[in-house]
Amino acid sequence: MEMLSAFFMVFTHPQLLMLVGLGTLAGVYVGAIPGLSVTMAVSILISFTFSWDVHPAIALMIGIYMGGVYGGSRTAILLNIPGAPSAIATAMDGYPMAKRGEAGTAIGVTTVMSFFGGFIGIGVLALAAPFVSDFALGFQPRDYMLLAILGILLVGSLSGGSLVKGIFAGAFGIALGAVGMDPLTFTERFTFDLPVMRSGISFIAVMIGMFGVSEALAQLHHVDTVAVKQKISRIVPSFGTIRKHLPLSLQTSTIGVIIGALPGTGGDIAALMAYDHAKRVTRNPEREFGDGAIEGLVAPETANNAAVGGAFIPMMTLGIPGDAVTAIMIGALFIHGLNPGPMLMVDQPDMFWFIVGSLVVANFFMLIFGLTGIKIFTKIVEMPRAVLIPLILLLSIVGAYAVNNSITDVYWMLGFGVLGYFMRYYGYPLGPVILGVILSRLLDDNWRRAIISAKGDFGLFMQGIVTSPLSLVLFIAVIFIFVNQTPLWPMIKRRVFGRGKAAE
Repeated sequence: MEMLSAFFMVFTHPQLLMLVGLGTLAGVYVGAIPGLSVTMAVSILISFTFSWDVHPAIALMIGIYMGGVYGGSRTAILLNIPGAPSAIATAMDGYPMAKRGEAGTAIGVTTVMSFFGGFIGIGVLALAAPFVSDFALGFQPRDYMLLAILGILLVGSLSGGSLVKGIFAGAFGIALGAVGMDPLTFTERFTFDLPVMRSGISFIAVMIGMFGVSEALAQLHHVDTVAVKQKISRIVPSFGTIRKHLPLSLQTSTIGVIIGALPGTGGDIAALMAYDHAKRVTRNPEREFGDGAIEGLVAPETANNAAVGGAFIPMMTLGIPGDAVTAIMIGALFIHGLNPGPMLMVDQPDMFWFIVGSLVVANFFMLIFGLTGIKIFTKIVEMPRAVLIPLILLLSIVGAYAVNNSITDVYWMLGFGVLGYFMRYYGYPLGPVILGVILSRLLDDNWRRAIISAKGDFGLFMQGIVTSPLSLVLFIAVIFIFVNQTPLWPMIKRRVFGRGKAAE
């Protein structure tokens, strides 16, 4: 009875309900503005809410978190500028839809599917938190390394046809992510003895430059083109559309929960893995992926919102943050005299169920706010290009500067914008560059931890992979994906299946 009371507390207290609603609304718009991250917003809130009671403070943070993860899809669809890294995959099919006049449909699908994915994540958090947490805790450094390699191999599916160009772009992103001070040895890497390089390159500046500025430069070729009128007569997707994509959304939501529950991963990797999964399992989509396929919106949006519930699992059960936002929330709980971890579930289960209830309410508010104001938002795409291009550049500059209040990040952003423009021109994909930057730290740190734990012996390292069921499964998946994306795979299929048919 006490747990039910804690769950429904946010439903029955107008102040808590209002705070969750305001937080979600603010999160949607913070997430939609490139450079203004949810992590930044939640961290700022701690300084304002440390004197509050714990329930209002957590309610407001949860609202911003849930709204912010969804909000990144808005500018990804309308301007091809992901508001957050988790919306990179959404831009691949959302922006082509907006260019055809289907921005309203794209936003409607992303909103409903984000709502669905959010509930899957919350449901798993409520019903299976200890089990999923134990599974996530079983990951060793070598498993995180293999997970990062799996993510990097996705460049083949994001490369739009050329595996070589995709791998090159991903490797370039990894190199960018390695710039700065080595976190383990504190030596300089790729800094060229320049002090400004020691702090590394902000991946937000890379992302905004690659997608935002390069898009503005590409639009200059079509500055006289008349803007496409957006069709917004129907925003909410039909029941038939939802039913058709329900199996895919369940699969990608599961991916989102599992990846979200792995400490240090989050919705960025979950969305890209879900997008790759959709490309592999979808048969005969209405449109090709990258050209406005609905499945290309369903997969990443269900996954990155399901990852929210997943990120709370290790936080609540083990005291280990699932991502940057839950790491800040752990600090907030400590400030308010709580100790996240196994004893919190035993001593204060009411806080666990209060968080679950707040997530449910925030998810409903996200649906409401996501389906309103679309007509105003879509006017952005209908602007004349002479107005739209300066707007894109202005948002890009503000977003890059807002990360660290540094003009250096603006210079980086402009430089990568020009580079991104030429990469587009010569057919090099931009998504793998951002993916490489994001996964670089995860790959680098866990490779060295894994080889150190094996005492520098590569044979012992491989023995650990073979003897661990989890590591072995991930290793086989890496080999399979690599072979599947090379010219060897069609030859193997012809030989294997060709003989089978001949035998028949």
